[in-house]
Amino acid sequence: MNGVEYMTVPADALRARCQQLVRDQGRLQMIYAWRDADDELEVRYLCAPAKGRAFEMWCCRPIDGHLPSVADIVPLASWYEREMRDLFALEIDDMPQSAPLVLHEGASSEHPLMEAAHPRGQALTFERSDWHAPEIAANGDVQRLPFGPVRADVMESAQFIFYYLGESILHYQPRLFFKHRGLEKRFEGVAPALGTVLAERVSGVGSFAHAWAYCRAIESMADAGIPPRAEVIRTLLGELERIYNHLHYFAHLASTTTLYVGDAQGRLLEEKAKQINAKLTGSRFLRGIVVPGGLRRDLAIDGDALGDVRTLADEAVEYLQHLESTPSYIDRLIETGVLSRDVAYDQGATGPVERASGLDRDLRRDHPYSMYLDLPLEIPTDDRGDALARARVRAAELKQSFEMVKHLARLNLDGPIRTDLTLPALGSGLGWVEGARGSLYYAVHTDAAGRLARVKIKSPSFSNWRVFPFTMHGGDIMDYAINEASFGLTIAGCDR
Repeated sequence: MNGVEYMTVPADALRARCQQLVRDQGRLQMIYAWRDADDELEVRYLCAPAKGRAFEMWCCRPIDGHLPSVADIVPLASWYEREMRDLFALEIDDMPQSAPLVLHEGASSEHPLMEAAHPRGQALTFERSDWHAPEIAANGDVQRLPFGPVRADVMESAQFIFYYLGESILHYQPRLFFKHRGLEKRFEGVAPALGTVLAERVSGVGSFAHAWAYCRAIESMADAGIPPRAEVIRTLLGELERIYNHLHYFAHLASTTTLYVGDAQGRLLEEKAKQINAKLTGSRFLRGIVVPGGLRRDLAIDGDALGDVRTLADEAVEYLQHLESTPSYIDRLIETGVLSRDVAYDQGATGPVERASGLDRDLRRDHPYSMYLDLPLEIPTDDRGDALARARVRAAELKQSFEMVKHLARLNLDGPIRTDLTLPALGSGLGWVEGARGSLYYAVHTDAAGRLARVKIKSPSFSNWRVFPFTMHGGDIMDYAINEASFGLTIAGCDR
């Protein structure tokens, strides 16, 4: 498979391999379980050894249903291990954290991704599991505030447990997965050509990135390239999605700092970006365009569209300058939610969040795809790790995305937009995209009939929600909304 080296790693050698990966300054990207054609459980570890080297996929068979935990070596592995235990009944020995991740009180006692468990349309049966409060709650002066899962406005469902003294947060624990939709299960049995429709609905604001990563996984499985014109248009649309997401980010951040004019201006610019999307594709969220092998239909990337992008770019630059020159906005971001470089690395931060903490990583450059090999791409970073650093990294990315869109629109390549794919039975593929929030992966497997047998989705917010609590402890409860907004998180992408 292009860009991925597969290797078998015995369970008893797994921890040693992880230790070597860390010594070599590599990084674990995701872990997932699946059942092969013989109904045997296998766990796969996707690793990025170092810049410029292909991904490694470690294939590991549990021994009598058990695997050793590697979370003490690679802390970001903890959520993946807990997820596999919840969904596949896989026993992970010596886990540092043992609480269920996906299954809460009222969750199914069955394991949803086990064979014959959780059939579509069938109501789940429930049993209670305990929620353990930290020992700090024993102090009578400490206040406990459970916030959510129902929140005001159009915020997604999640519960946040605060333990605070005065206005200082002593401990913070997010509880996600209240709306875990079982989308990975829903892919099973679907024809690969139709999987794009599901991928587009994992996270609405990442519709194109999810569909693109899924299609790249299918194309990887088929070992097929796609026409250059299709690659140009895909890359252009990927950057347009980044643009409207970053504009929404700044509007939301302005709102949390009570800069309501900045909020209104940012939302107006976001709306203009979505109108450009609709004019180009017929969809404000860029849905219904990308398919395995290329594009569903051709798009007219003409002078009118380029003129709209140029106008929006000028307005966005002016908007960012106004934000930067507003002291009340800047003051609220400085030293809010500091994420150190070490914590960002250990806990798996991705995208603008990790780059604002001094980690220079981006899939568009480190594992290039589509047109990114031919585009001028500088990765903005900052080493302060606070909300202001996260905002400035996104501001730099936003400006660069406009330049890439204008460059791609001028290429005006002719030619076909789609390649017919021949997919193998019992095949597998990996696709990746650097979305607006960070690294996005799709691992896809087909069964003997050529239909989807397993689709694993690793979204950026699954990583960044794990990191976020580390910026809360010791912070001010009045800065919570600002800090959360500075991360640009989504819950839908995490819960799936």
